[in-house]
Amino acid sequence: MDFNQVKLVVSDMDGTLLNSKHQLSVDFYQIFEKLKAKGIHFVAASGRQYYNLLEVFPDLHDDMYFIGDNGSYMVHKGQDLHVQAMAPEVVFEQIEIARKIKDSYPILCGKNYAYVDEEAPDFIKQMTQYYSRRKIVKNLLDVKDDDFLKIAICDFVGSEKNSYPHFKHLEGTLQVKVSGDRWLDLSHKEANKGVALGKLQKLLNIGYDQTMVFGDFMNDIEMMALGKYSYAMENAHEEIKKIANYTTASNEEDGVGQILRQLV
Repeated sequence: MDFNQVKLVVSDMDGTLLNSKHQLSVDFYQIFEKLKAKGIHFVAASGRQYYNLLEVFPDLHDDMYFIGDNGSYMVHKGQDLHVQAMAPEVVFEQIEIARKIKDSYPILCGKNYAYVDEEAPDFIKQMTQYYSRRKIVKNLLDVKDDDFLKIAICDFVGSEKNSYPHFKHLEGTLQVKVSGDRWLDLSHKEANKGVALGKLQKLLNIGYDQTMVFGDFMNDIEMMALGKYSYAMENAHEEIKKIANYTTASNEEDGVGQILRQLV
């Protein structure tokens, strides 16, 4: 395949670029340097918190772009490129609903911190994998002085069958995304990875034919449509496989790395 036009690579993280141990491939940094030498920009696009993404790429903060919280927040070199916050009254209404769902725990994802008011050990273990800058508060409904980017719901029963039905009716009013087996994300109706990526493409003057995208789950749908070289992972949700132009090996088999090595 001819990749000569590619100027922008965008990858989801969990289930895509990272293996099940949340690790990058051993030669990722070598690949990255070759991308950089070819003038190809790299973007990490994730449901994860921006500050958590910084920890995954400790030496590349100024060399790549970060799309965090499912497109609600985009940063480059520590500068905000895009912020799409939710109205506080909308946020608190959904938190009230989330609290009543069996074996589910809401996280209030602010621009500055991720807030929780529940300290259940299994939940905290899950949460700390994706949210590095966090606060435990007495009541989420009392949080102020932050931009609310997203509500993440950690659902130990299964997000698609357990918590998603409680919010499905809000699609069109909010972004309601099953972003993992245990995760459901609620955000502003105009907040998704595709919106953020579209803004970045315009900023860099890079088009559809020059963009390569990798994804595996429902929160990747919109951004998959913005790249000619859109790849679904072998382990991807069936809906992602339907809309992607190509497929690659699973995240356990370093499917992203296999394509990037061809690119460079």
